[in-house]
Amino acid sequence: MASSKVASVLPDERRTRLLTGVTTVDDRAPLDVRSPITGESVGTVPSCTAEDVAAAVERARAAQAEWAATPVAERAAVLRRFADAVTANRADLLDIVQVETGKARFDALEEALDIVATADYYAREGPDHLAPSRRTGVMPGLTRAVEHADPVGVVGCIAPWNYPLTLAVSDLLPALLAGNAAVLKPAEATPFSALRAVELLEAAGLPEGVLQVVTGDGERLGEPLISRVDHVRFTGSTAVGREVAALAGEHLIDASLELGGKNPAVVLADADLSKTVRGLVNGCFANAGQLCIATERVYVHRSVFDAFRDRFVAATERQSLGVGLGWGPDVGSLIGERQLDTVASHVEDARERGATVETGGKRRPDVSPWAYEPTVLTGLPADATAASQETFGPVVSLVPVGGVDEAIERANDTDYGLHASVWTGDAERGERVARRIDAGTVSVNDGYRAMWASTDAPMGGVGDSGVGRRHGREGIRDYTDSRTVVTQRGHPLAVPDAVPNRLAAAAAGAALRPLRWARNRSFPGPWGE
Repeated sequence: MASSKVASVLPDERRTRLLTGVTTVDDRAPLDVRSPITGESVGTVPSCTAEDVAAAVERARAAQAEWAATPVAERAAVLRRFADAVTANRADLLDIVQVETGKARFDALEEALDIVATADYYAREGPDHLAPSRRTGVMPGLTRAVEHADPVGVVGCIAPWNYPLTLAVSDLLPALLAGNAAVLKPAEATPFSALRAVELLEAAGLPEGVLQVVTGDGERLGEPLISRVDHVRFTGSTAVGREVAALAGEHLIDASLELGGKNPAVVLADADLSKTVRGLVNGCFANAGQLCIATERVYVHRSVFDAFRDRFVAATERQSLGVGLGWGPDVGSLIGERQLDTVASHVEDARERGATVETGGKRRPDVSPWAYEPTVLTGLPADATAASQETFGPVVSLVPVGGVDEAIERANDTDYGLHASVWTGDAERGERVARRIDAGTVSVNDGYRAMWASTDAPMGGVGDSGVGRRHGREGIRDYTDSRTVVTQRGHPLAVPDAVPNRLAAAAAGAALRPLRWARNRSFPGPWGE
């Protein structure tokens, strides 16, 4: 029954239609795509080559100039129609995402909602973020300086498998609104989710050629893509991110990189344990822990540790584990055998080093080929793999601490800095603690959803968790080049031929005091804003 339901989501005719969106210049070897629900193949996509990447970038570049010349209001209208199309086709999109990832349906829903929220935000606010802005000229009233945000050209996006809609199409929406073309390389495991979203985007009015898709192995296609585009967006591991950054640096292009994380939570003594447990169960086990901003370390004040542990373990055991196309399970499958082996090895290493597995800790082939139980560890020694390395699965460690200072010290004892959370009954205190944690984003009294859904606020990492930001003004300006146009009224700032340099220098010195006064008072120019 499961096999027939999975097969019905991507029948032959649909796969054939979606594959017309892949750029190839010749027949290519097939790349098999398997569903974590059954472990069976759901279809193949072309294993593209460097030649295909070159063709995709060339076609995108050819379409970019006309797209950039399209008024920004019209580009924004495409995003609005796309949000409408995603809403109208939501169930269909969720089915494809679940088939390719094995995630719970509510986790898939988050992706569809994110696309709508991101498209609506940039359609509404993006034109203002891109509008020319006045800058202070050297001579108030006489010098007009205006900064313009120009598209960089062609953006390359190398997307991961864990959120095949959000981290592919959503990340490209601001780039497209800014007037760029793009080439998307979806993850090998989840190409059909991205292809379906691109199909809806083109149906919403994105001109042909502006967004190209190449499918296949990232190691094979990464260098050809990065060497040809004008900006690269990558989400994935820190190790691969370093390679992407090195290639981007070699070709002198900017890179937006969201990389790994070993995200901490700090539970203060005054936290409401019921709310904290509910929020952290979501923050730890959403998408089976395959989430860059998922919590993997929880530092709990010693005075409430036992009570928190007991409630958290009980809540974890209530999480239903399963796969399928329905709304039933809370936690879905891991993406594949390699990820399953990583998670299992982290837990086994923890056991061998003396940690206690409070609940979970087992593979569940009876559920699906790559399912693993939500797992809670205590007594995890510092030298255990799971104590410092990103597990990227449904595994979290609970650690008692003596106070705020110790919690912050241990939270910051990592090279990563992507996300953290603070739990307390005093929101102002929580914000003060949050400011002391070395992370690009910190949530107070929430796992991650409020932060992620606040699309006007920039989100990204520090340290080994990456560079660049998504969301907000920063999320669209990342895909632009700043061009400054300065116009001087009256005479140019050049010494007239008849004036000796000594006299000109004296005049400049005499003018310095009134010029500083005028600039520091923000004296308005006659041309207005």
